Amino acid sequence: MADIFDLFKKIETPRADAAPVTHIIAGLGNPDEKYRFTRHNAGFLAVEYISQKTGFAVNRSKFKSLVADVTFGGKRCLFMMPQTYMNNSGEALREAAEFYKIPAENILVIYDDISLDVGVMRIRRKGSDGGHNGIKSIIYHLQSDNFPRIKVGIGKKPHPEMDLADWVLGSFSAADKEKLFALFENVKDAAQMITDGKIDAAMNKFSK
Repeated sequence: MADIFDLFKKIETPRADAAPVTHIIAGLGNPDEKYRFTRHNAGFLAVEYISQKTGFAVNRSKFKSLVADVTFGGKRCLFMMPQTYMNNSGEALREAAEFYKIPAENILVIYDDISLDVGVMRIRRKGSDGGHNGIKSIIYHLQSDNFPRIKVGIGKKPHPEMDLADWVLGSFSAADKEKLFALFENVKDAAQMITDGKIDAAMNKFSK
């Protein structure tokens, strides 16, 4: 699995320019290289995996993000990795959603969740921020919590007294990386189903 997160290949999937962008798929994280393999960057890592497996690169700068405009799940999608840092993720998504006039229900967000074990994912149609600052920012800027999300488990703090920031900004162990990378294939398949309007089927198949 060591080569999964090599530097992106400079290619993009061809698309039909006549079709408008109708969906956004955003992975959340922090942009600096030092954060790349930290737990809080599970959303970024998932998008990197999807892009490499599907054959495109999320490397254009737009909407305060790195983006790729591709056909995915039968729809023309804008993949986004906001470069605003986690707590301001909503700024980037709002700009893109307003530009393309995309409703909240067509915005899929992939992000880390400390309530789930590593290797476990959960799909939700909508909901509160659950204490996640990236989701809190998105709800605030979209003025809606009616967007689907894929939660990627990063595990609970090992000790209750440990500072949460230290945990989420810490790096995955080698064993946890293996579990995470194995999960990303399911994340990719679930994202395709959700984008294709099959969220119930995705929830039944992938959520535990």
